[in-house]
Amino acid sequence: MTAPWWQSAVVYQVYPRSFQDTNHDGIGDIQGIISHLDYLQKLGVDAIWLSPVYASPNDDNGYDISDYENIMAEFGTMTDMEALIHDARERNIKIVMDLVLNHTSDEHAWFIESKRSRDNDYRDFYIWRDANHNAAPNDLHSAFGGSAWTLDPLTNQYYLHLFSPKQPDLNWTNPDVRQAIYAMINFWIDKGVGGFRLDVIDLIGKIPDDKITANGPKLHDYLKEMNQATFANHDLMTVGETWGATPDIAKLYTRPDRKELSMVFQFEHITLDQESGQDKWFYIPLDVSKLKGVMTKWQTQLNSDDGWNSLFWNNHDLPRIVSRWGNDTIHRVASAKMLAILLHMMKGTPYIYQGEEIGLTNTPVKDISDLRDIESLNYYHDSLKNGYLSSDAILDQINHKGRDNARRPIPWRNSLNGGFSDVDPWIDVNSNYPDINVEAALNDSNSIFYTYQKLITLRHQNPIVVYGDFELIDTVDQVFAYYRHYHDLTWLVVTNFSNQTNTFTSEDHIEATIVANYDEPKNLHNKILQPYEAFVVQVTTKL
Repeated sequence: MTAPWWQSAVVYQVYPRSFQDTNHDGIGDIQGIISHLDYLQKLGVDAIWLSPVYASPNDDNGYDISDYENIMAEFGTMTDMEALIHDARERNIKIVMDLVLNHTSDEHAWFIESKRSRDNDYRDFYIWRDANHNAAPNDLHSAFGGSAWTLDPLTNQYYLHLFSPKQPDLNWTNPDVRQAIYAMINFWIDKGVGGFRLDVIDLIGKIPDDKITANGPKLHDYLKEMNQATFANHDLMTVGETWGATPDIAKLYTRPDRKELSMVFQFEHITLDQESGQDKWFYIPLDVSKLKGVMTKWQTQLNSDDGWNSLFWNNHDLPRIVSRWGNDTIHRVASAKMLAILLHMMKGTPYIYQGEEIGLTNTPVKDISDLRDIESLNYYHDSLKNGYLSSDAILDQINHKGRDNARRPIPWRNSLNGGFSDVDPWIDVNSNYPDINVEAALNDSNSIFYTYQKLITLRHQNPIVVYGDFELIDTVDQVFAYYRHYHDLTWLVVTNFSNQTNTFTSEDHIEATIVANYDEPKNLHNKILQPYEAFVVQVTTKL
């Protein structure tokens, strides 16, 4: 049996609003993505995960969809979208659409009808409840702050929204909702897309009356039904965003015989710098030993026989990894390469978020007016109102963890607005664009870009990277080292997750250096590791 293409693939996420503006409005667009397909082909990626480009009023930057089968005017037209799918395919790159199936915009035609009256045909497309003693039905909270229930004065009932009030939750218990969604998915399959990323898919089985939101009892029944109605007869990649997944839960989604999804995004590693018992804004230093434990658990407990894993440091919701867990000043290049080598030598499908391949950094702000993200803005105002923290303390948290860090425009060159747009962009480009930009990376043979390019090539050409067994090596806390074993071949991956030198020692004999971010290692006996040093070597192990 031929292995699925996505097991050896590398996926690149494009956040269209910040990729490239071609129509002079300060907002990225589909033609801008098309204009850089050659760049992505040079990098070597197999697929583009495209953040939502559907029609949307943009309350949550496109994750509030008002029409699944039309394109947001700011981004272009359906003709542009069809050209992107075609032109990417010509370069052997598939387009993976981002689907939001838990909720729509309150401006979607379904919700507009649903609000008209209690007996409207579309009323049960959403989740409506009577008041509970003149208050919300229960104390479910929105991820963006406040109650998850909003009262509609016309019909005097509350509707559920686990995110913004402008993002009402769909009622998946209604078979008509499910069939409408499957028809929409098939619309995009017929357009020739290569797969789908399913936003907060673990929420569709919710039972709000029992305050069950994630991993509801009917979740996997819905996914099986969706698979049979859409994905089953096509060679597609599907990845679900599942914040609460464990390896055992991930197997339910991804075990091949269950016929649900190709893989999931799990976030256990990403929450390790979050203070216990607090939300994401309360950050603590990363404990590398805990990172090793979490990564090892997912590498060893989820294998190709009973599921598949995704590999990522960044996405549109997360701060830049080189600022978060690397060193974005004197060791920016070394630490960015280290983080790339550490992740891309693991088993799973790696995802690169736009700009990660050139080591883009966070963009600290000094004033709330510089922010655009609804989550950050709501958190800032709610925290000030409730007197939790000072404005400076809140901005410090947002500068570390806010989503706008990832959403700054891509700097293509050292020119006005980094070459992203010839007018003021919707959000400012990071001021370091004269030094950190794509053109500079391409012109430097030792840049982060070429390390990513090499790592992608290694995955394509070496089954050990895709299918090899994983074995953690016992080291000091700040050295993260592991073996990959495949038949008679062994690769050793050594990374110094620190801005200090550390020592690594092994009796293994180096046969060849695969990739390194400093000079090639000569031997492994009491090897002094430089700050953020990383290398992969083929070895003969001493029995």
